[in-house]
Amino acid sequence: MILIFDYGVGNLASIANMLKKVGVKSKISNDEKDLVEADKIILPGVGSFEYGIKKLRSLSSFPRLEHEVIVNKKPLLGICLGAQLLFEESEEGGIEGLSWIKGNVVRFEESKLVNNEKVPHMGWNYVTALKDSKLLNGLGDKARFYFVHSYHFKVFNLNDSLLLTEYGYEFVAAVEKDNIMGVQFHPEKSHKFGLKLLHNFVKNY
Repeated sequence: MILIFDYGVGNLASIANMLKKVGVKSKISNDEKDLVEADKIILPGVGSFEYGIKKLRSLSSFPRLEHEVIVNKKPLLGICLGAQLLFEESEEGGIEGLSWIKGNVVRFEESKLVNNEKVPHMGWNYVTALKDSKLLNGLGDKARFYFVHSYHFKVFNLNDSLLLTEYGYEFVAAVEKDNIMGVQFHPEKSHKFGLKLLHNFVKNY
């Protein structure tokens, strides 16, 4: 069972609908029992870093989530804000994140944006793989995904970086460290490429 972890932030139903297209069952929940029974976990999210991490840590089931990911090594995929929360801290609120991935979340440097690019970054971008990964199987070199964000990853350990993209300048769009993965884009809004990525997460881990 794929658990879409519900901490009150994000459009969970659209992710569930995409997983249904993949052909797997998912459950939207934050219950400890469901965390224990889950094979894999998706941590979604939209909105501000500070609000998201406070909502997440306020749940009585948060220690169980951390145990399942860090100790039991269950595969976890963070999406958008859910991926940003994996890092140590963010410029948005200056509050500590989960620290499961070494690095920070920083706002786009508007002085480096060109061609009338604005913040937030909204739209489709091509991505480039930085290393081999089962998450990327079959995506090819023309994969593109849908982004909506004002902040992006600043990864300290380059070995954790998975995908690169560009908006004014290059930045890391996805990370992978052992069983923990995070994507800045929205696979649930990225049509066939998002469907393939979710398929890979479900079937390959």
